[in-house]
Amino acid sequence: MNQTFQVTGMTCGHCEKAVTRAIKLVDPAAEVTIDRTQNKVDVLSDQPHEALAKAIAEEGYQVTA
Repeated sequence: MNQTFQVTGMTCGHCEKAVTRAIKLVDPAAEVTIDRTQNKVDVLSDQPHEALAKAIAEEGYQVTA
């Protein structure tokens, strides 16, 4: 299922990698697309939305939606 998150605090490629890595720890098969100019993270995953949001937040980013 496709899930979209608004993630603030991503300012560089390293940030994108950190968010991607956090999501893939929850779901190694997840497909992650990030547009940091829009603060948007799209994830194709069957994992619960809350679990993915928590993983992103634990990396130090603010997650909404």
